[in-house]
Amino acid sequence: MFNGLSAFPLTPFKQENIDIDAFEKLIANLVDANVDSICPMGSTGLYPYLTSAEKATLTSKCVALSGGIPVMAGIGALRTKEVLKNAEAVQKAGASAVLLAPVSYHRLHDDEVYSLFDSVSKNVSIPICVYENPGTTNFIFSDDLYKKICHLPNVSAIKIPGTPFETSQGHERLATLRALLPQHISIGVSGDKFGVAGIAAGCDLWLTVLGGLFPRTVQHMIALAKSHPHESAEYSTKLSDLWALFVQYKGGLRVMASAAAILGYTESECLPAPLQAMSREDKKTLEELIHRFELT
Repeated sequence: MFNGLSAFPLTPFKQENIDIDAFEKLIANLVDANVDSICPMGSTGLYPYLTSAEKATLTSKCVALSGGIPVMAGIGALRTKEVLKNAEAVQKAGASAVLLAPVSYHRLHDDEVYSLFDSVSKNVSIPICVYENPGTTNFIFSDDLYKKICHLPNVSAIKIPGTPFETSQGHERLATLRALLPQHISIGVSGDKFGVAGIAAGCDLWLTVLGGLFPRTVQHMIALAKSHPHESAEYSTKLSDLWALFVQYKGGLRVMASAAAILGYTESECLPAPLQAMSREDKKTLEELIHRFELT
């Protein structure tokens, strides 16, 4: 399942409760596009904001609607005890894999992160995708730590930041990881601005916020990256105003929440407090970008 487009849909809220109707519409859109996998509780899916019961409900809904498309559920939490509880809940709900980031308030050491993955690997029977997102976790994986974790049972993929793919360092970084890690480990790129560069360099999958709402656009970008890398880079560059909104709003969450409302999938305010959508002026800019580039 760790190939192609892994879509990270929004978890929409309505009056501080999960909007199940809106969530089902978002998943139906991904199924209609026939994405390669769905991650209903990635960063955009707000996994740290959800209880184990809510995670189980969303996973179950996603699996029921997926039409056989693999479902990967985010299980990160501050305490290993809660991570294991989440893992059990989403496994029972039918998840095909779990996505795990080393969530923390106090910054973690390598030994602590290894112990987290060691515990989870011994308590799940489905694949684990290691999620490196320094912008939210304040933790950067060393190569030695990657090597140790990727030899644990059930660890099957890693999700690396896309920043190195802005330059030729991306090819070098990927080559280093390929030489270091077991052959069965899939390597995915994140950070949508760098997605096409990561795929063109040889990453196995693109774990994408944009693809959670506009899967056909990302499928087109992936196809271009594999067949015409130069054209795919040009296409991504054309979306620079969109990437700028991601930067301005500290990631894609608020942008995709506003886009989902613009398209009629969700309420205008679909994030749990204190999170807020974009400003009215920036929403107008986003709506213009959606229409100009015919994002679908």
